[in-house]
Amino acid sequence: MKIDLRSVRRWMPAALLSIALLGGANAWGADDGERKDLVLTGDKVCTRCHDETEAYPVLAIGKTKHGTVADERTPTCTSCHGESPTHINKPEGVSERPSPDVNYVKDSKTPVEKRNQACLNCHQGGKRIHWQTNLHAARDVACTSCHQVHTQHDKVRDKQTQPEVCFACHKEQRAQVNRPSHHPIKEGKVACSDCHNPHGTAGEKMMVRDSVVETCYTCHMEKRGPFVRSHQPVTEDCTICHNPHGTVNDNLLKQRAPFLCQQCHEPSTHQGTVPTVEGNSAFAVGRGCVNCHTQIHGSNNPSTADGRGLRR
Repeated sequence: MKIDLRSVRRWMPAALLSIALLGGANAWGADDGERKDLVLTGDKVCTRCHDETEAYPVLAIGKTKHGTVADERTPTCTSCHGESPTHINKPEGVSERPSPDVNYVKDSKTPVEKRNQACLNCHQGGKRIHWQTNLHAARDVACTSCHQVHTQHDKVRDKQTQPEVCFACHKEQRAQVNRPSHHPIKEGKVACSDCHNPHGTAGEKMMVRDSVVETCYTCHMEKRGPFVRSHQPVTEDCTICHNPHGTVNDNLLKQRAPFLCQQCHEPSTHQGTVPTVEGNSAFAVGRGCVNCHTQIHGSNNPSTADGRGLRR
């Protein structure tokens, strides 16, 4: 029996297309048993509608830790969105499909506390142990206001892109980091989370350590001491003199010397005297206290018998 090769070539593409369509129908049929999970266990009821063709592609969760199927802690779609039976199977007589039980869209009607609880079911403890007493929680900030779950690149977890996420609300700090003297936040060397824990802490101002000074000492260890003569503001709160986000003065100072120093050092000898070239030689060169008191954070050499002054 001879085979007409020309006929085979003519009908082969149509035959392959038919097979592909039949295979697709079996994979995406009405019966859940005929569909297969694409990323997460049991996600076949969701991925029949939600795929990469949406404006917010959801299958990218497979590229994140939430999509690691080899990890038994990996959640499923319903772990975060609830069972959502009316969303999966639209009730009869309803024109619009109801939303999932827990919805995370921008205008979601799901209470913020319920949305956050879906995350806290797994992410409670450790650095998030103080979340309930945190200022972000008190102001109804949702986890998804900062974090992106269905994406490989979560901006808030990247030191380069994290500040822009924080600046969306903290606009004053955005302006400060653009001032001449600032921490290298724009340069990508320092991120907000290096100093602050946005999930809450036991200390003040959401600092990663129990106090402002202890947080600053994690980088500025040379200011810790111990010294024979300590400058009280240094041991109390660095932000008394410095604005860590940025200023127009050198060294992140809130004001330049001597005006900054004179806020505490009232008239006693030359300490509170208004600096003039004619009347006070101590300020004749640059009119700055640190011309003489170079070790302003602490010194082992008191300048006078009563320990007043911090000189080299």
